[in-house]
Amino acid sequence: MNHFEELLIGTGKMSTDDLRRVQRVQLDRSEPLERLLVELGFLSEDDLLALLSEYYHAPILGAREFPQQPPTLNNINTNFFRQARVCPLAVQDGQLVTAMVDPGDPYVIEALQKATGMQLSKRIARERDILEALATYYADGATEQGERVGEIEADEIEYLQDDQEDVEHLRDLASEAPVIRLVNVLIARALERRASDIHIEPFEKELHVRYRIDGILHDVDAPPRKLQAALISRVKLMAKLNIAERRLPQDGRIKLRMLGREIDLRVSTLPTLYGESVVMRILDRSSIIVSLESLGFPADTMGEFDKHINRPYGMILVTGPTGSGKTTTLYGALDKINSPDKKIITIEDPVEYQLAGVNQIHVKPQIGLTFANGLRSIVRQDPDVIMVGEIRDYETAEISVQSALTGHLVFSTLHTNDAAGAISRLLEMGVEDYLLASSLLAVMAQRLVRTLCPQCRRPAESSVLPNGNGATANGVKGAPITAFEAQGCEACDMTGYHGRNGIFELLTISEGVRQLILKRSASDAIKNAAVAQGMRTLREDGWRKVREGSTTVAEVLRVTQDE
Repeated sequence: MNHFEELLIGTGKMSTDDLRRVQRVQLDRSEPLERLLVELGFLSEDDLLALLSEYYHAPILGAREFPQQPPTLNNINTNFFRQARVCPLAVQDGQLVTAMVDPGDPYVIEALQKATGMQLSKRIARERDILEALATYYADGATEQGERVGEIEADEIEYLQDDQEDVEHLRDLASEAPVIRLVNVLIARALERRASDIHIEPFEKELHVRYRIDGILHDVDAPPRKLQAALISRVKLMAKLNIAERRLPQDGRIKLRMLGREIDLRVSTLPTLYGESVVMRILDRSSIIVSLESLGFPADTMGEFDKHINRPYGMILVTGPTGSGKTTTLYGALDKINSPDKKIITIEDPVEYQLAGVNQIHVKPQIGLTFANGLRSIVRQDPDVIMVGEIRDYETAEISVQSALTGHLVFSTLHTNDAAGAISRLLEMGVEDYLLASSLLAVMAQRLVRTLCPQCRRPAESSVLPNGNGATANGVKGAPITAFEAQGCEACDMTGYHGRNGIFELLTISEGVRQLILKRSASDAIKNAAVAQGMRTLREDGWRKVREGSTTVAEVLRVTQDE
């Protein structure tokens, strides 16, 4: 075992047996060990950079550390730099300072030394940073993914028109190594950038790829339109979908290991005017937060919510739009009360994460297993706690309420703008007011706001928190507060934000609110009564986070526009 292999094993991310398996793949594919370690999911690119830096005693160079202009090297063709993944940076003390993906490549080192007559001072950089710098220096628009696409074009993959596409031809295209590598790159880049979804969208003249990061979609470099069929067919094969069916929507799932993590991808295809649109939802089992304390609850809201989830029976609802973290909150609540003396059953669409010790059911409407039918069977299983993924109709709402009244603790979600709106929605569905008033314990409304990057946030020019009547959040008109705004740096991918946190509105069903339910009062009346008894609204909780310096005024206004 050489020194590099010893360092690799020393990271603890792979065993000797894992290393041997990668080396066997290397013999079959004749690719560098370093690339395979990342491609097969044993190391992230950052882990590999740190390892190579230690092995070659070469410092790591970030994208922002590249100089504005490269040194003039007239006797070297710029295509050599792209092929070798090397970028000249400067000439210092008679040495050529270079950024390299592989500082140990003897052929590249020898070629550069002979061509320039200088020794090399080596730096290590990410492949995409080197290629983007070369594209900037030599103005040909090549990017990291463009280079990979170039490799694919060199293999003469041909895109056929819809009336020419043959299923076996598509299958062959999707099995080509360059296409496999391209899909792996798209997924790996999404994981590195903390994306929750990958969108592949065909248009008339181009193919778009976008990542949803912290709830916002960002454009990324996409392969040319001619590779659309091969790319989408590859994803469909991985998800075990029918590649011959391009007229109907399909849903599937991909399980893989990448960057040292177990990843589930929920795949959805949809036929559009110019081909199939594909969305891959990334479910990273290692990153699921099930600790309620980690979700951003203020101490008083956390204490009150904790009392409700430990009640023996009743119904607790979590409301908010799609992507507001409702399921994560419910998982956190179930994880907190999960114990050997309780039987917990969930019915979800779909089951996103597996909870230890919890019986989880995936609804299948095509065979008659709906929320309502599944819930009827669940109550005959003698559960203590039931979680219903979403209340969508009267039948599910009725059974949920009846279950809460007959000694079960029921959790569920609704799509409403605020906590009080959930009560009006259930009444509109047809739930009897006296049954709802007797069964409902609390309603939690929530949103997710992006968290400011701690490395580059800066004080905001304006320090007054606006709301509808022009007063500040603490009730004092024009009172100054300490607020920050986003700037952007390499650590946060120039977005100014890193991660998300929750803002919450907890409506506890007090006797006063219960009387309003029995009167079938409007949601505004219920909300006003809850505020009078001390409820903090979503926007007020958002201002609390602004004062803490964890988010911005713009973020709070963005996610609470309906208030």
